[in-house]
Amino acid sequence: MRKALRWLLALTVLIGTLSTAGAATAAEPKATGSTDIKERLLSVPGMSLVEEKPYTGYRFFVLNYTQPVDHRRPSKGTFQQRITVLHKDTARPTVFYTGGYSVSTTPRRSEPTQIVDGNQVSMEYRFFTPSRPDPADWSKLDIWQAASDQHRVFKALKGIYSENWISTGGSKGGMTATYYERFYPRDMDGVVAYVAPNDVVNKEDSAYDRFFGHVGTKECRDRLNGVQREALVRREPLEKKYEAYAAENGYTFDTIGSLDRAYEAVVLDYVWGFWQYSTVEDCEQIPADAKNATDDEIWTSVDTVSGFSFYTDQGLSPYTPYYYQAGTQLGAPTIHFPHIEKQYVRYGYQPPRHFVPRSIDMKFEPRVMRDVDSWVRDNAHHMLFVYGENDPWGAEPFRLGRGARDAYVFTAPGMNHGANVAGLVAEEKAFATARILDWADVAPSAVQENPAAAKPLAKYDAKLDQRDVERQRTLRP
Repeated sequence: MRKALRWLLALTVLIGTLSTAGAATAAEPKATGSTDIKERLLSVPGMSLVEEKPYTGYRFFVLNYTQPVDHRRPSKGTFQQRITVLHKDTARPTVFYTGGYSVSTTPRRSEPTQIVDGNQVSMEYRFFTPSRPDPADWSKLDIWQAASDQHRVFKALKGIYSENWISTGGSKGGMTATYYERFYPRDMDGVVAYVAPNDVVNKEDSAYDRFFGHVGTKECRDRLNGVQREALVRREPLEKKYEAYAAENGYTFDTIGSLDRAYEAVVLDYVWGFWQYSTVEDCEQIPADAKNATDDEIWTSVDTVSGFSFYTDQGLSPYTPYYYQAGTQLGAPTIHFPHIEKQYVRYGYQPPRHFVPRSIDMKFEPRVMRDVDSWVRDNAHHMLFVYGENDPWGAEPFRLGRGARDAYVFTAPGMNHGANVAGLVAEEKAFATARILDWADVAPSAVQENPAAAKPLAKYDAKLDQRDVERQRTLRP
Protein backbone atom coordinates (compact mmCIF):
# COMPACT_ATOMS: atom_id res chain seq x y z
CA MET A 1 0.00 0.00 0.00
CA ARG A 2 3.69 6.84 -3.07
CA LYS A 3 10.11 17.54 -2.20
CA ALA A 4 12.76 17.47 -0.30
CA LEU A 5 13.44 17.88 3.36
CA ARG A 6 16.57 19.73 2.44
CA TRP A 7 19.28 17.71 4.06
CA LEU A 8 21.77 20.26 2.82
CA LEU A 9 20.42 22.34 5.71
CA ALA A 10 21.73 19.51 7.94
CA LEU A 11 19.96 17.13 10.25
CA THR A 12 19.70 19.81 12.92
CA VAL A 13 17.21 21.68 10.75
CA LEU A 14 15.03 18.60 10.52
CA ILE A 15 15.04 18.22 14.28
CA GLY A 16 14.57 21.93 14.71
CA THR A 17 11.38 22.06 12.68
CA LEU A 18 9.38 22.01 15.89
CA SER A 19 10.43 25.60 16.39
CA THR A 20 10.51 26.78 12.77
CA ALA A 21 6.95 25.58 12.26
CA GLY A 22 5.71 28.64 14.12
CA ALA A 23 6.43 30.73 11.06
CA ALA A 24 3.15 29.58 9.53
CA THR A 25 0.92 29.50 12.59
CA ALA A 26 -2.76 29.48 11.72
CA ALA A 27 -4.95 32.36 12.79
CA GLU A 28 -7.54 31.81 15.51
CA PRO A 29 -11.23 32.01 14.55
CA LYS A 30 -12.75 35.45 14.71
CA ALA A 31 -15.01 36.07 17.70
CA THR A 32 -18.50 36.09 16.15
CA GLY A 33 -20.61 35.35 19.19
CA SER A 34 -22.49 32.77 17.10
CA THR A 35 -23.18 29.26 18.34
CA ASP A 36 -23.98 27.92 14.86
CA ILE A 37 -21.16 25.57 13.93
CA LYS A 38 -21.16 26.57 10.25
CA GLU A 39 -20.74 30.22 11.16
CA ARG A 40 -17.99 29.34 13.61
CA LEU A 41 -16.13 27.27 11.04
CA LEU A 42 -16.42 29.97 8.41
CA SER A 43 -15.15 32.56 10.89
CA VAL A 44 -11.74 30.88 10.63
CA PRO A 45 -9.54 33.08 8.39
CA GLY A 46 -8.93 31.28 5.10
CA MET A 47 -11.84 28.85 5.53
CA SER A 48 -14.55 28.65 2.86
CA LEU A 49 -17.56 26.40 2.33
CA VAL A 50 -17.80 24.04 -0.62
CA GLU A 51 -21.01 22.36 0.52
CA GLU A 52 -22.90 21.01 3.51
CA LYS A 53 -24.39 17.52 3.34
CA PRO A 54 -27.07 16.29 5.76
CA TYR A 55 -26.53 13.26 7.98
CA THR A 56 -28.71 12.29 10.92
CA GLY A 57 -27.09 13.14 14.24
CA TYR A 58 -24.29 15.15 12.61
CA ARG A 59 -23.56 18.09 10.38
CA PHE A 60 -21.12 17.40 7.58
CA PHE A 61 -19.15 20.13 5.84
CA VAL A 62 -16.85 20.05 2.83
CA LEU A 63 -14.47 23.00 3.13
CA ASN A 64 -11.44 24.63 1.56
CA TYR A 65 -8.68 26.04 3.73
CA THR A 66 -5.96 28.40 2.52
CA GLN A 67 -2.50 26.95 3.11
CA PRO A 68 1.01 28.21 2.30
CA VAL A 69 2.69 26.30 -0.50
CA ASP A 70 5.88 26.51 1.57
CA HIS A 71 5.46 26.68 5.36
CA ARG A 72 9.01 27.96 5.69
CA ARG A 73 8.22 30.88 3.39
CA PRO A 74 4.46 31.45 3.74
CA SER A 75 4.57 34.66 1.71
CA LYS A 76 5.56 32.73 -1.42
CA GLY A 77 2.06 31.66 -2.46
CA THR A 78 -0.93 29.68 -1.22
CA PHE A 79 -3.25 26.91 -2.32
CA GLN A 80 -6.68 25.65 -1.31
CA GLN A 81 -6.62 22.45 0.71
CA ARG A 82 -9.78 20.35 0.90
CA ILE A 83 -10.93 19.27 4.36
CA THR A 84 -14.18 17.89 5.73
CA VAL A 85 -15.74 18.21 9.17
CA LEU A 86 -18.14 15.65 10.60
CA HIS A 87 -19.57 17.69 13.47
CA LYS A 88 -21.26 16.11 16.46
CA ASP A 89 -20.70 18.41 19.42
CA THR A 90 -17.95 20.83 20.42
CA ALA A 91 -18.09 19.26 23.88
CA ARG A 92 -16.92 15.94 22.40
CA PRO A 93 -13.32 14.96 21.45
CA THR A 94 -12.17 15.30 17.86
CA VAL A 95 -10.46 12.75 15.65
CA PHE A 96 -8.11 14.09 12.97
CA TYR A 97 -8.16 11.67 10.04
CA THR A 98 -6.12 11.50 6.87
CA GLY A 99 -5.90 8.70 4.35
CA GLY A 100 -2.73 10.18 2.85
CA TYR A 101 -4.41 10.65 -0.52
CA SER A 102 -7.58 12.45 -1.64
CA VAL A 103 -10.29 13.06 0.93
CA SER A 104 -13.76 11.54 0.59
CA THR A 105 -16.61 14.03 0.48
CA THR A 106 -19.08 11.39 1.66
CA PRO A 107 -19.75 11.31 5.43
CA ARG A 108 -17.63 8.56 6.99
CA ARG A 109 -16.52 7.79 10.53
CA SER A 110 -13.12 6.28 11.30
CA GLU A 111 -12.88 3.59 13.98
CA PRO A 112 -11.43 5.96 16.63
CA THR A 113 -14.28 8.40 15.94
CA GLN A 114 -16.81 5.68 16.67
CA ILE A 115 -14.86 4.60 19.75
CA VAL A 116 -14.81 8.08 21.31
CA ASP A 117 -18.19 9.17 19.86
CA GLY A 118 -16.67 12.41 18.65
CA ASN A 119 -16.21 14.84 15.80
CA GLN A 120 -13.99 14.09 12.84
CA VAL A 121 -11.84 16.45 10.81
CA SER A 122 -10.50 14.86 7.61
CA MET A 123 -7.74 16.38 5.49
CA GLU A 124 -6.71 15.82 1.90
CA TYR A 125 -2.98 15.33 1.42
CA ARG A 126 -1.26 18.18 -0.41
CA PHE A 127 -0.77 17.78 -4.17
CA PHE A 128 -3.67 15.37 -4.57
CA THR A 129 -6.40 17.06 -6.58
CA PRO A 130 -8.05 19.40 -5.93
CA SER A 131 -5.51 20.29 -3.17
CA ARG A 132 -2.65 20.99 -5.57
CA PRO A 133 -0.81 24.32 -5.89
CA ASP A 134 -0.84 25.83 -9.37
CA PRO A 135 1.85 25.88 -10.62
CA ALA A 136 2.96 22.76 -8.75
CA ASP A 137 6.41 23.09 -7.18
CA TRP A 138 6.99 19.41 -6.44
CA SER A 139 9.93 20.18 -4.15
CA LYS A 140 7.30 21.35 -1.64
CA LEU A 141 5.75 17.89 -1.44
CA ASP A 142 7.46 16.34 1.57
CA ILE A 143 6.42 14.90 4.90
CA TRP A 144 7.31 18.03 6.89
CA GLN A 145 5.27 20.32 4.65
CA ALA A 146 2.31 17.92 4.91
CA ALA A 147 2.64 17.69 8.69
CA SER A 148 2.69 21.48 8.79
CA ASP A 149 -0.56 21.55 6.79
CA GLN A 150 -2.09 19.35 9.46
CA HIS A 151 -0.65 21.50 12.25
CA ARG A 152 -2.22 24.66 10.81
CA VAL A 153 -5.63 22.99 10.42
CA PHE A 154 -5.43 21.84 14.04
CA LYS A 155 -4.45 25.30 15.28
CA ALA A 156 -7.26 26.86 13.25
CA LEU A 157 -9.93 24.54 14.66
CA LYS A 158 -8.70 23.96 18.22
CA GLY A 159 -10.49 27.11 19.35
CA ILE A 160 -13.78 25.57 18.20
CA TYR A 161 -13.10 21.95 19.14
CA SER A 162 -11.33 22.49 22.43
CA GLU A 163 -11.57 18.96 23.86
CA ASN A 164 -8.93 16.28 23.31
CA TRP A 165 -7.76 15.37 19.81
CA ILE A 166 -6.70 11.97 18.42
CA SER A 167 -4.98 11.67 15.04
CA THR A 168 -5.50 8.58 12.89
CA GLY A 169 -5.21 7.14 9.43
CA GLY A 170 -4.74 3.87 7.62
CA SER A 171 -1.86 2.80 5.37
CA LYS A 172 -0.30 5.99 3.96
CA GLY A 173 -2.69 7.76 6.32
CA GLY A 174 -1.16 5.85 9.22
CA MET A 175 2.25 6.96 8.01
CA THR A 176 0.94 10.53 7.81
CA ALA A 177 -0.37 10.42 11.38
CA THR A 178 3.02 9.14 12.53
CA TYR A 179 4.99 11.83 10.69
CA TYR A 180 2.67 14.50 12.07
CA GLU A 181 3.38 13.26 15.59
CA ARG A 182 7.11 13.25 14.91
CA PHE A 183 7.17 16.92 13.89
CA TYR A 184 4.37 18.26 16.14
CA PRO A 185 4.27 15.97 19.19
CA ARG A 186 2.44 18.52 21.31
CA ASP A 187 -0.64 18.82 19.08
CA MET A 188 -2.42 15.51 19.59
CA ASP A 189 -3.46 13.68 22.75
CA GLY A 190 -3.09 10.31 21.06
CA VAL A 191 -2.31 8.61 17.74
CA VAL A 192 -3.89 5.51 16.21
CA ALA A 193 -1.91 4.47 13.12
CA TYR A 194 -3.27 1.55 11.12
CA VAL A 195 -1.16 -0.68 8.83
CA ALA A 196 1.59 1.94 8.48
CA PRO A 197 4.67 0.73 6.53
CA ASN A 198 8.07 1.78 7.85
CA ASP A 199 10.68 1.44 5.11
CA VAL A 200 13.71 2.51 7.15
CA VAL A 201 16.37 1.32 4.69
CA ASN A 202 15.00 1.50 1.18
CA LYS A 203 17.53 -0.93 -0.31
CA GLU A 204 17.00 -3.64 2.33
CA ASP A 205 13.69 -5.40 1.64
CA SER A 206 14.37 -9.01 2.59
CA ALA A 207 11.56 -8.86 5.17
CA TYR A 208 9.06 -8.88 2.30
CA ASP A 209 10.61 -11.96 0.73
CA ARG A 210 10.38 -13.76 4.07
CA PHE A 211 6.76 -12.68 4.41
CA PHE A 212 5.75 -14.10 1.03
CA GLY A 213 7.51 -17.35 1.82
CA HIS A 214 5.26 -18.02 4.80
CA VAL A 215 2.00 -16.05 4.49
CA GLY A 216 -1.25 -18.00 4.44
CA THR A 217 -1.12 -21.65 3.44
CA LYS A 218 1.19 -23.46 1.04
CA GLU A 219 -1.77 -24.41 -1.15
CA CYS A 220 -2.81 -20.78 -1.48
CA ARG A 221 0.75 -19.60 -2.15
CA ASP A 222 1.17 -22.28 -4.82
CA ARG A 223 -2.04 -21.23 -6.58
CA LEU A 224 -1.05 -17.57 -6.63
CA ASN A 225 2.52 -18.26 -7.70
CA GLY A 226 1.26 -20.55 -10.46
CA VAL A 227 -1.05 -17.92 -11.96
CA GLN A 228 1.61 -15.22 -11.72
CA ARG A 229 4.22 -17.37 -13.45
CA GLU A 230 1.78 -18.52 -16.13
CA ALA A 231 0.83 -14.90 -16.92
CA LEU A 232 4.49 -14.24 -17.79
CA VAL A 233 4.95 -17.52 -19.67
CA ARG A 234 1.94 -16.55 -21.82
CA ARG A 235 3.13 -12.99 -22.25
CA GLU A 236 2.72 -12.85 -26.04
CA PRO A 237 -0.97 -13.85 -26.34
CA LEU A 238 -1.99 -11.97 -23.21
CA GLU A 239 -0.21 -8.80 -24.31
CA LYS A 240 -2.21 -8.93 -27.56
CA LYS A 241 -5.31 -9.02 -25.39
CA TYR A 242 -3.87 -6.09 -23.43
CA GLU A 243 -3.30 -4.12 -26.65
CA ALA A 244 -6.92 -4.56 -27.66
CA TYR A 245 -8.08 -3.65 -24.15
CA ALA A 246 -5.96 -0.47 -24.17
CA ALA A 247 -7.14 0.56 -27.63
CA GLU A 248 -10.77 0.02 -26.69
CA ASN A 249 -10.41 2.24 -23.61
CA GLY A 250 -8.01 4.84 -24.99
CA TYR A 251 -5.21 3.90 -22.61
CA THR A 252 -1.63 5.05 -23.22
CA PHE A 253 1.74 4.15 -21.68
CA ASP A 254 3.98 7.20 -21.97
CA THR A 255 4.85 7.47 -18.26
CA ILE A 256 5.89 3.86 -17.65
CA GLY A 257 7.41 3.64 -21.13
CA SER A 258 5.65 0.78 -22.89
CA LEU A 259 2.75 -1.64 -22.78
CA ASP A 260 5.26 -4.42 -22.10
CA ARG A 261 6.52 -2.68 -18.95
CA ALA A 262 2.98 -2.03 -17.82
CA TYR A 263 1.97 -5.63 -18.40
CA GLU A 264 4.81 -7.00 -16.29
CA ALA A 265 4.17 -4.45 -13.53
CA VAL A 266 0.54 -5.57 -13.28
CA VAL A 267 1.49 -9.25 -13.19
CA LEU A 268 4.21 -8.77 -10.58
CA ASP A 269 1.71 -6.95 -8.34
CA TYR A 270 -0.59 -9.97 -8.41
CA VAL A 271 0.56 -11.92 -5.34
CA TRP A 272 1.13 -8.77 -3.28
CA GLY A 273 -2.26 -7.38 -4.25
CA PHE A 274 -4.02 -10.58 -3.28
CA TRP A 275 -2.64 -10.63 0.25
CA GLN A 276 -3.11 -6.91 0.67
CA TYR A 277 -6.86 -7.07 0.03
CA SER A 278 -7.93 -10.70 0.32
CA THR A 279 -7.90 -13.56 2.81
CA VAL A 280 -6.97 -17.25 2.79
CA GLU A 281 -10.65 -18.05 2.18
CA ASP A 282 -10.48 -16.11 -1.10
CA CYS A 283 -7.91 -18.58 -2.46
CA GLU A 284 -10.81 -20.70 -3.68
CA GLN A 285 -11.31 -18.09 -6.41
CA ILE A 286 -7.76 -18.54 -7.72
CA PRO A 287 -7.27 -21.14 -10.50
CA ALA A 288 -5.90 -24.27 -8.87
CA ASP A 289 -4.15 -25.58 -12.00
CA ALA A 290 -2.69 -22.53 -13.73
CA LYS A 291 -0.87 -24.49 -16.44
CA ASN A 292 -4.15 -25.92 -17.69
CA ALA A 293 -6.20 -22.74 -17.22
CA THR A 294 -7.37 -20.84 -20.28
CA ASP A 295 -5.86 -17.50 -21.27
CA ASP A 296 -9.11 -15.83 -20.26
CA GLU A 297 -8.98 -17.42 -16.81
CA ILE A 298 -5.39 -16.21 -16.25
CA TRP A 299 -6.24 -12.73 -17.56
CA THR A 300 -9.38 -12.45 -15.44
CA SER A 301 -7.64 -13.54 -12.25
CA VAL A 302 -4.77 -11.06 -12.70
CA ASP A 303 -7.12 -8.26 -13.75
CA THR A 304 -9.41 -8.86 -10.76
CA VAL A 305 -6.53 -8.66 -8.28
CA SER A 306 -4.09 -6.22 -9.91
CA GLY A 307 -6.10 -4.35 -12.54
CA PHE A 308 -4.71 -3.98 -16.05
CA SER A 309 -5.85 -0.36 -16.22
CA PHE A 310 -3.58 0.89 -13.48
CA TYR A 311 -0.15 1.29 -15.05
CA THR A 312 -1.60 3.21 -17.96
CA ASP A 313 -1.08 6.98 -18.02
CA GLN A 314 -4.71 7.39 -17.06
CA GLY A 315 -4.39 5.04 -14.08
CA LEU A 316 -1.12 6.46 -12.77
CA SER A 317 -1.93 10.16 -13.09
CA PRO A 318 -4.09 10.55 -9.94
CA TYR A 319 -1.31 8.95 -7.86
CA THR A 320 1.66 10.94 -9.11
CA PRO A 321 2.00 12.58 -5.64
CA TYR A 322 2.33 9.19 -3.94
CA TYR A 323 4.94 7.85 -6.34
CA TYR A 324 6.83 11.12 -6.12
CA GLN A 325 7.01 10.74 -2.33
CA ALA A 326 7.90 7.05 -2.58
CA GLY A 327 10.79 7.97 -4.83
CA THR A 328 12.03 10.90 -2.76
CA GLN A 329 11.38 10.10 0.91
CA LEU A 330 9.04 7.20 1.75
CA GLY A 331 10.86 4.42 -0.06
CA ALA A 332 9.30 1.53 -1.97
CA PRO A 333 9.59 -2.24 -1.60
CA THR A 334 11.40 -4.58 -3.95
CA ILE A 335 10.79 -8.32 -3.80
CA HIS A 336 12.08 -11.34 -5.68
CA PHE A 337 10.23 -14.13 -7.46
CA PRO A 338 12.02 -17.45 -6.88
CA HIS A 339 9.09 -19.36 -8.41
CA ILE A 340 9.58 -17.65 -11.80
CA GLU A 341 12.53 -18.43 -14.06
CA LYS A 342 14.70 -15.40 -14.82
CA GLN A 343 14.00 -15.42 -18.54
CA TYR A 344 10.37 -14.54 -17.88
CA VAL A 345 11.05 -11.44 -15.76
CA ARG A 346 12.38 -8.55 -17.85
CA TYR A 347 12.15 -5.59 -15.48
CA GLY A 348 11.41 -6.80 -11.96
CA TYR A 349 9.77 -4.45 -9.50
CA GLN A 350 10.17 -1.09 -11.16
CA PRO A 351 11.13 1.92 -9.00
CA PRO A 352 8.75 4.86 -8.40
CA ARG A 353 10.73 6.95 -10.89
CA HIS A 354 9.06 4.92 -13.67
CA PHE A 355 5.58 5.94 -12.48
CA VAL A 356 6.17 9.71 -12.40
CA PRO A 357 6.38 11.89 -15.54
CA ARG A 358 10.01 12.61 -16.42
CA SER A 359 9.31 16.34 -16.38
CA ILE A 360 9.19 16.11 -12.56
CA ASP A 361 12.63 15.96 -10.93
CA MET A 362 13.19 13.38 -8.18
CA LYS A 363 16.05 12.61 -5.81
CA PHE A 364 15.84 10.12 -2.95
CA GLU A 365 16.71 11.20 0.59
CA PRO A 366 17.65 8.11 2.64
CA ARG A 367 17.88 9.87 6.02
CA VAL A 368 14.22 10.89 6.23
CA MET A 369 12.66 7.54 7.15
CA ARG A 370 15.60 6.73 9.44
CA ASP A 371 14.90 9.91 11.35
CA VAL A 372 11.21 9.06 11.77
CA ASP A 373 11.96 5.48 12.81
CA SER A 374 14.50 6.62 15.39
CA TRP A 375 12.11 9.22 16.75
CA VAL A 376 9.27 6.72 17.14
CA ARG A 377 11.49 4.22 18.93
CA ASP A 378 12.76 6.82 21.38
CA ASN A 379 9.83 9.20 21.76
CA ALA A 380 6.50 7.49 20.97
CA HIS A 381 3.95 8.61 23.54
CA HIS A 382 0.23 7.79 23.46
CA MET A 383 0.68 5.97 20.13
CA LEU A 384 -1.01 2.78 18.94
CA PHE A 385 0.11 0.90 15.80
CA VAL A 386 -2.21 -1.79 14.42
CA TYR A 387 -1.11 -4.27 11.72
CA GLY A 388 -2.67 -7.22 9.90
CA GLU A 389 -0.97 -10.61 10.14
CA ASN A 390 -1.42 -11.30 6.41
CA ASP A 391 -0.78 -7.78 5.12
CA PRO A 392 2.46 -7.44 3.11
CA TRP A 393 2.89 -3.82 4.19
CA GLY A 394 3.27 -4.98 7.78
CA ALA A 395 6.48 -6.85 6.96
CA GLU A 396 8.38 -3.67 7.84
CA PRO A 397 6.43 -2.19 10.77
CA PHE A 398 7.14 0.55 13.26
CA ARG A 399 8.76 -0.76 16.43
CA LEU A 400 9.05 0.72 19.89
CA GLY A 401 12.20 1.24 21.92
CA ARG A 402 12.96 1.96 25.55
CA GLY A 403 12.00 5.61 25.18
CA ALA A 404 8.39 4.82 24.21
CA ARG A 405 5.75 5.56 26.83
CA ASP A 406 2.15 4.37 26.82
CA ALA A 407 2.66 3.21 23.22
CA TYR A 408 1.82 -0.15 21.64
CA VAL A 409 2.14 -2.29 18.51
CA PHE A 410 -0.57 -4.92 17.98
CA THR A 411 -1.21 -7.38 15.13
CA ALA A 412 -4.68 -8.59 14.14
CA PRO A 413 -4.58 -12.33 13.39
CA GLY A 414 -5.52 -13.33 9.85
CA MET A 415 -6.32 -9.78 8.78
CA ASN A 416 -5.09 -7.96 5.69
CA HIS A 417 -4.59 -4.24 4.91
CA GLY A 418 -7.96 -3.54 6.52
CA ALA A 419 -6.75 -4.54 10.00
CA ASN A 420 -8.29 -2.58 12.86
CA VAL A 421 -8.80 -2.57 16.61
CA ALA A 422 -11.99 -4.59 16.24
CA GLY A 423 -9.95 -7.39 14.64
CA LEU A 424 -7.50 -7.78 17.52
CA VAL A 425 -7.74 -10.67 19.95
CA ALA A 426 -10.26 -9.92 22.70
CA GLU A 427 -7.78 -8.86 25.39
CA GLU A 428 -5.84 -6.53 23.09
CA LYS A 429 -9.04 -5.17 21.56
CA ALA A 430 -10.39 -4.13 24.96
CA PHE A 431 -7.04 -2.75 26.07
CA ALA A 432 -6.55 -0.70 22.88
CA THR A 433 -10.10 0.63 23.08
CA ALA A 434 -9.55 1.63 26.71
CA ARG A 435 -6.34 3.47 25.86
CA ILE A 436 -8.05 5.40 23.03
CA LEU A 437 -10.89 6.38 25.36
CA ASP A 438 -8.40 7.48 27.99
CA TRP A 439 -6.33 9.55 25.54
CA ALA A 440 -9.53 11.24 24.39
CA ASP A 441 -10.46 11.85 28.06
CA VAL A 442 -13.84 10.14 27.69
CA ALA A 443 -13.20 6.80 29.41
CA PRO A 444 -16.24 5.92 31.56
CA SER A 445 -15.50 5.20 35.20
CA ALA A 446 -16.26 1.50 34.62
CA VAL A 447 -13.51 1.39 31.98
CA GLN A 448 -11.07 3.27 34.18
CA GLU A 449 -11.60 0.63 36.84
CA ASN A 450 -11.65 -2.30 34.43
CA PRO A 451 -10.17 -1.79 30.92
CA ALA A 452 -11.58 -5.16 29.87
CA ALA A 453 -15.02 -3.50 29.84
CA ALA A 454 -14.03 -1.00 27.14
CA LYS A 455 -16.10 -0.77 23.97
CA PRO A 456 -16.95 1.97 21.44
CA LEU A 457 -19.16 4.72 22.86
CA ALA A 458 -21.12 5.20 19.62
CA LYS A 459 -23.37 2.55 18.15
CA TYR A 460 -22.37 1.03 14.83
CA ASP A 461 -23.81 2.82 11.80
CA ALA A 462 -23.78 0.70 8.62
CA LYS A 463 -23.31 3.71 6.31
CA LEU A 464 -21.15 5.93 8.47
CA ASP A 465 -18.82 3.16 9.64
CA GLN A 466 -18.01 1.52 6.30
CA ARG A 467 -14.39 0.51 6.72
CA ASP A 468 -13.81 -1.90 3.87
CA VAL A 469 -10.39 -1.21 2.47
CA GLU A 470 -10.65 0.94 -0.63
CA ARG A 471 -9.22 -1.35 -3.26
CA GLN A 472 -6.22 0.32 -4.83
CA ARG A 473 -5.11 -1.88 -7.70
CA THR A 474 -1.42 -1.16 -7.43
CA LEU A 475 1.55 -1.71 -5.24
CA ARG A 476 1.14 1.20 -2.83
CA PRO A 477 -0.04 1.57 0.76
